[in-house]
Amino acid sequence: MQRLLDEVSFRDLSRARSSIENLSGAIPAETQKRLRYLLASSPDPDEALLCLERLHESRPESFRRLVTNSTALQYMVAVFSYSRFLSEAVLQFPEWLEDLAKARNIDRVLPAEQLEDRLEAALAADASAPLALTLALFRRRQLLRIVLRDVLNIATLPETTEEISNLADAILEVSYRHLRKDMERRYGVPQQVDADGKRRACSFAVVALGKLGGQELNYSSDIDLMFLYSGNGETDGAHSISNKEFFQKLAHQYTELLSTYTPVGACYRVDLRLRPDGRLGEICLSRDGAILYYRTRARDWELQMLIKARTAAGDRALGRELLETLESRIYATTLDFSAVESVSATRERLHEQAARRRGNASGFDVKLARGGIRDIEFLVQCLQRLHGGREPWVRHGGTLLALARLHDKDFLDDSEYSRLASAYQFLRTLEHRLQFDEDRQTHTLPSDAAKLETFARRMPAAEIGKASTAETLLGELNAHLEEVQEIYERVIHAQRPIYYMTPEPVIEPAGGVEAAVPDDVPEPAPSNLVRFLDEKAPRLAAMIGRGDLRRGLSLFEHYLERILNEPEWLGWLDRDPTLAGYVFEIFDCSQFFSEHLIRNPELLRELRGMRDSSTRDLPYSGLVTALSDMSAVRRFFRREMFRVQAESICLRTPIFETLDRTSELADATIQAAYRLAIEEVAASRPPAAGYKPENQLMVVALGRLGMREFDMASDADLVFVLPDADLPELPFWTRVAETVINRITAYTGEGVIFAVDTRLRPNGREGALVQSVENYHEYFAKRAEAWEGITYMKSRAVAGDIERGTAFLNELQKVDWRRYGQSGRSRKDLLQMRRRLEKELSAGNPLKAGRGSYYDIDFALMYLRLRGAGIFFKVLNTPARIDVVEQMGHLERADADFLRDASTFYRAVDHGIRVSTGQAAGDLPRSESQLEVLNELVGRWTPDYLHDQPLAMELAQVQERTREFFDRLFG
Repeated sequence: MQRLLDEVSFRDLSRARSSIENLSGAIPAETQKRLRYLLASSPDPDEALLCLERLHESRPESFRRLVTNSTALQYMVAVFSYSRFLSEAVLQFPEWLEDLAKARNIDRVLPAEQLEDRLEAALAADASAPLALTLALFRRRQLLRIVLRDVLNIATLPETTEEISNLADAILEVSYRHLRKDMERRYGVPQQVDADGKRRACSFAVVALGKLGGQELNYSSDIDLMFLYSGNGETDGAHSISNKEFFQKLAHQYTELLSTYTPVGACYRVDLRLRPDGRLGEICLSRDGAILYYRTRARDWELQMLIKARTAAGDRALGRELLETLESRIYATTLDFSAVESVSATRERLHEQAARRRGNASGFDVKLARGGIRDIEFLVQCLQRLHGGREPWVRHGGTLLALARLHDKDFLDDSEYSRLASAYQFLRTLEHRLQFDEDRQTHTLPSDAAKLETFARRMPAAEIGKASTAETLLGELNAHLEEVQEIYERVIHAQRPIYYMTPEPVIEPAGGVEAAVPDDVPEPAPSNLVRFLDEKAPRLAAMIGRGDLRRGLSLFEHYLERILNEPEWLGWLDRDPTLAGYVFEIFDCSQFFSEHLIRNPELLRELRGMRDSSTRDLPYSGLVTALSDMSAVRRFFRREMFRVQAESICLRTPIFETLDRTSELADATIQAAYRLAIEEVAASRPPAAGYKPENQLMVVALGRLGMREFDMASDADLVFVLPDADLPELPFWTRVAETVINRITAYTGEGVIFAVDTRLRPNGREGALVQSVENYHEYFAKRAEAWEGITYMKSRAVAGDIERGTAFLNELQKVDWRRYGQSGRSRKDLLQMRRRLEKELSAGNPLKAGRGSYYDIDFALMYLRLRGAGIFFKVLNTPARIDVVEQMGHLERADADFLRDASTFYRAVDHGIRVSTGQAAGDLPRSESQLEVLNELVGRWTPDYLHDQPLAMELAQVQERTREFFDRLFG
């Protein structure tokens, strides 16, 4: 054993000598020569030797069996040299390596079906173990086999990514079968009526996107999923529910199961953000709903994403039908450069993100760097979208095979194909070695020199040569990145139509004087479409030529395409510079509403009419009474939401007026859904004879809607309360409440109205959806946590018997006052709650939960209100709450003025993010362009002294002063 010190290059000789002494009597002489050879060729002999010593100490019998089996010894040294997380697995389960050595089937790829059989056998062998734990163990055990095939050069890169994807498919399929079986035991089989009028079981598909969809999954990738069911109907069990509810429950359980953390880690990180409408969308869509979305509302990147889509579990035919139906939308039938433009814009945003990350962290990102993995994938998908309409042969989700097919059809020449394929092979191989070391989703090279040397030695000689050093690794990496960048720019450039390359006008210098471009020399028109306006709408064209449209020109061109055949609309824009200015402001300040206007060009009428103040203040609650179905309600909501937000942008409506109007719109929508739900449930499952359902059920809003500070992309926190006298009809009203929620949150062609959250009811998710007045009083008097009672201080009745609901909340607040205000507990409880929220949420949501954030104001006002003898107010938004506590003498004038400014500033920042992007965010955007838009929007809704310096600096000052006030109040 001592010869190891002479023949193996250990970094830490003293540590190696100690390990060798401990192992010297445990390894037979005939095995020592084999071990010396294996360690000499190991990329990390120090780590391998240390793990051998640990195994010998913890499992001596297993160690003896493994070192005396030459195949097992090879596998053991390989694992200990390449992967720390799998080394820990082997130290805990050494029998895994013994079984692999006995099986002798490591030379082939295991298909998903065979892996499914193995997983079912593992589940049957230990039926009492938690399902999530068995899945996580199975994944880790199979990854051990896959990594060995990889590092021993048995498998090619495509075989490795295929088998990792097969493993994920098997886990997805088996998990789905078990969960569905359990759901059907509880609710029955979901049924639907087919085109022939026959009832049949409703099917479900798990559609994989991203790398899993392309069957090129990484060792530690997130899995991007989308869930689909075949049609509407209901289950046939004793406790029947709608198909939508059945599959939504199934999807939630499915995601939770796969993501559950166990003693051996989670099985997969599941990402559902690529589904229609992203975070705001339904977790599960019907087939027809998905088709309608992608045909009418999907953005360009969402169509591009479907190139890699495939069904990974469930009904393969259902997923295949969706993708085949959408093929004409996924692949352009003409050479439309807008697809290339969109891909390039997305690429630039990713490079901005990567640059920011490099500024904040050490290491080099091989995925997002220019010329990296993402650039190759973008280039391939760009060419597929451009040419896939005419050449179906190039349609394939896998990057390497797609490259080969693009080469087959001469869309890439021999040199381009060879260099791109070689770069992709190198980068993915390097990425794999970064990830299977510790089972982390990383793409970043280590900055530590010693670690980088180790990773270089882990790369195959075929990729960087026999001299596996950090220097050669970085040299090969840079060479590949440079080649990819050059090809990317050249190939993309070759796709551009000629009008995208119009040269800038050149002004010749006179008499040797350096040329100067006069101010009145216009920029060249960006496209033939805009040039066309010179004839059809010259005044509009002049506005564009003057640069009145600064940021949104490319999106505005798409809008022009939609209205070219509407001369009346084009005439409005040409003759009415104010209206044109409104449209420009929308396209400059909000990509979200720009895309909304492109999909719904008729909304130009709303912009044209919003100067009419007589139509701005009409009560929504009266307008919705004429709407006879939820489709009409949904269209009304989306139209009015657009108008309110357009007024916010273009008319600079004060921020709390906008939030009040948006809250009123949400109230009216809930009231309409309530009225229609009663009609629907009464027709299908009427209450007892003689009982007349009217407005007995009270719908209470909490949170932002409860305060009348609801905004676009907000969730509505709702609870449902029933008078004690109506409890005999609890099943009827429960169905009404379920129907209200389902109709508001249903995904259709017009999209989701808004999300509804009912978890603030007594006992949260475990509590009944509809509960009695008595139950509320009893719960809040005896069992509610402090945060629950205080949450109801921001509540109001929004539908049903509003007068009775208001009286109910008044009584409930008296209970809160007795428990928290009168007893003096509120100060301590609120401070503890605030500290906990700051600790748990500030990293991801500093604007709302961080130090000195909006929560500081909110908690301070709740405390001051509880100190005010429990006075009940029907409706109080933040400025009104400040006014009340100031009038009660609990706030100094200067503090009250500051809190008004700070709350206006915080809501303006939050609103600006939502308006520009269509979704909420917890921090300022990192992109300079997005920050510029946000800074401009915030300036529309705040006094000059709140936006006279960079937004980040203003925010820091407001946060600091807010925390100073909070600390002064709470001590």
